[in-house]
Amino acid sequence: MKFRVDRDVLADAVAWAARSLPVRPSAPVLAGLLIDASDEGLVLSSFDYETSARATLNAEVSDEGRALVSGRLLADICRSLPAKPVEMVLDGARVSLTCGSARFSLQTMPVEDYPTLPQMPAATGTVRSDDFAHAVAQAVTAAGRDDMLPVLTGVRIEIDGSTISLLATDRFRLSHRELQWDPRTPDESIAALVPAKVLADTAKSLTAGEQVTIALSASGSGEGIIGFEGTAPGGLRRTTTRLLDGEFPKVRSLFPAEHLTRALVDKAALVESVKRVSLVAERNTAVQLAFSQGVLTLDAGSGDEAQASESIEASVDGDDITTGFNPQFLLDGLTAIDQPVVELAFTQASKPVVISGSVDDTSVDPGFRYLLMPRRLLG
Repeated sequence: MKFRVDRDVLADAVAWAARSLPVRPSAPVLAGLLIDASDEGLVLSSFDYETSARATLNAEVSDEGRALVSGRLLADICRSLPAKPVEMVLDGARVSLTCGSARFSLQTMPVEDYPTLPQMPAATGTVRSDDFAHAVAQAVTAAGRDDMLPVLTGVRIEIDGSTISLLATDRFRLSHRELQWDPRTPDESIAALVPAKVLADTAKSLTAGEQVTIALSASGSGEGIIGFEGTAPGGLRRTTTRLLDGEFPKVRSLFPAEHLTRALVDKAALVESVKRVSLVAERNTAVQLAFSQGVLTLDAGSGDEAQASESIEASVDGDDITTGFNPQFLLDGLTAIDQPVVELAFTQASKPVVISGSVDDTSVDPGFRYLLMPRRLLG
């Protein structure tokens, strides 16, 4: 194996492929990055039996061959190299890397012990990369982080014709985001549960190209797989991950059909107010929100402890209402909203609030909805 490649192209591809390497691999070879040089160019791959990453890039290949080296070490080396072409040569059990006057010699691992990467399923459709990345970033806001409840650590992707819905919940909050895409089969309906962290990292990493191809192969036995493909400087990026097994809760019905109180509040003012007032809120205690005509009053703290109170303008339509929320969960939802004015819609104080961006045209979907359970107020 011998090839020559642009330093920036190599560094970007190595960093991308190595980003999903396991911190504690179950087998030493899984910490490796597979380098495959052929007449078709250079392919860098990583795989941990759950998630695979594959970067294809242009390179001047003199001799075909394959080598497996430490992925994190190679990523660190490539990031530090001078801005000159990189040459890599396989010599026996070592790979030599030369860039200008810098030279490295890396120990290889047995290629024959490396697992076969899964095949990319047939393409299901394409979506604008920046729209997809933004939608995923909003949706994962409510995804669970408790590995004891693996189903809740995923994002449910529901495909219905030209609409993709993203749903996530950790039992205390729920996010729902819809976006349009270009399906290969216009009338197809399919659903999948994708690990939230993998989905977020992948969507964010594929914004260099204009579109992302989504390839979904779902099955009822938990052996389904989803793949994502996009372009990047120097070549293609492709990643796959196994779908989560289990039944995602039926959460759509949690969004109420009607509301008795609606409040419109400037998002920036509310975010800053919540941050200030919550400084005195003890751990796991709520910040109280009291809505009355024209005013939202926030309170935190109680008894002999520090207390805080602040009022901001609010347009309130309906009955006065007083409720309370986990301040961090409230801030997570508010900051995920794009619009400068947010709408908080209530049925009653003991029921969840639905937070969304305010749009002038009521027929326009704000795109992102965030449902948040209230917290019991002290006293």
